[in-house]
Amino acid sequence: MTIRKFEDYSPEIADSAFVDEAAVVTGNVKIGLDSSIWPMCSVRGDIHSIRIGDRTNIQDGSVLHVTHDSEYAPGGNKLDVGNDVTVGHNVVLHACTVEDECLIGMGAVVLDGAVVKSGAMVGAGSLVPPGKVLEGGYLWLGSPVKRARELSDKEKSFFKYSAQHYVALKERHKS
Repeated sequence: MTIRKFEDYSPEIADSAFVDEAAVVTGNVKIGLDSSIWPMCSVRGDIHSIRIGDRTNIQDGSVLHVTHDSEYAPGGNKLDVGNDVTVGHNVVLHACTVEDECLIGMGAVVLDGAVVKSGAMVGAGSLVPPGKVLEGGYLWLGSPVKRARELSDKEKSFFKYSAQHYVALKERHKS
């Protein structure tokens, strides 16, 4: 795995977390308990902070980044990803907030200042524009996203299932 210090910041990675050897984690990044970062991911906290909660999986090819402080983004924008979140393959999370128990589908893009509330599902290939707030309990689809429908109880239960599956899978990779 490639863990890089940037200026005064070194990533803080829980001992129980897994970072694949083909992933890159740089700078002001904190990765929580039992979380996993899979091959070809870039988690770059060079100009602001990135926080990834517990039991969250960031799947292959995803890019996580932030926005710096400037006249165009006063204070900049950090990236926060909550607990029990599944981030599918090739997702871009840029300076946004993804709360607990969410699923971000493959190839989705979530942009600066957007908030994906707890229990929301963003469909594959969707674009969440800057500043958009997605209510939990719904499937969001499209480019830009629109609320498609309410999630079923089975879909809602999948959030925890997926998180637990990836905790078990990262343990297999660590052994």
